[in-house]
Amino acid sequence: MEALGFPSLNSHTISCSSFQKQRTTKIPCQREHFSSISLLSSLKLRPCYRPFHFRRSATRMQADNEDYELKQMRDVAAAKKRWEALVREGKVKALTPREAGYAIQLSNKTLLDVRPSTEHKKAWVKGSTWIPIFDVGKEFDAGTLSRKFMSFTMGGWWSGVPTLSYNSQFLSKVDEKFPKDTDLIVACQKGLRSLAACEQLYNAGYRNLFWVQGGLEAAEEEDLVREGPQPFKFAGIGGVSEFLGKCNNL
Repeated sequence: MEALGFPSLNSHTISCSSFQKQRTTKIPCQREHFSSISLLSSLKLRPCYRPFHFRRSATRMQADNEDYELKQMRDVAAAKKRWEALVREGKVKALTPREAGYAIQLSNKTLLDVRPSTEHKKAWVKGSTWIPIFDVGKEFDAGTLSRKFMSFTMGGWWSGVPTLSYNSQFLSKVDEKFPKDTDLIVACQKGLRSLAACEQLYNAGYRNLFWVQGGLEAAEEEDLVREGPQPFKFAGIGGVSEFLGKCNNL
């Protein structure tokens, strides 16, 4: 009780006993009278302060999250211009999901799946290599927890999309498996993160890069040989929206 800012149980009991005694004998005690007023005041005023403090903290957390989201939007907009230039200048060649399927089957090209584990475990291309460029974040600093909380309250419960963090071992893992002259078909769920991966791979010296435009989500079932429990189009969703999507397709 004292840790929550309330008087201890013993002091409260004594005050009540004194008040009961005062009521029985009808002899007013000025000290006990002021003690009762102090007790009632503390019980009345302290709860009013704490909700205000909580609201102020929640407002500050929301403002910090909005600043973070705004910075993220600006960074992504700038990055998209660079990525589009890679395709426009022919440094990265765009393929449809069907063309990627033909290239894998007929030319033995390697598909590099850069999706996070939450998407990859639901559906993947047979024979592909999985090295995520972003994966589910495991950090527990104050900023990360704030973003996780706001992500959940702003729709994460609906989409089931987790907070992702950059995989600092992405390039080293690719370099362990593939020489610089390897033909790599890079794919993600919607096509954006795979472009980010292509930029990093190109800057690291890879020159035979192919990008699956629209991502695996745009693939028809006959385009690629799929393994896993779900169709590609369901791999990128979760939460309530995934459940309703399955129901609509029964």
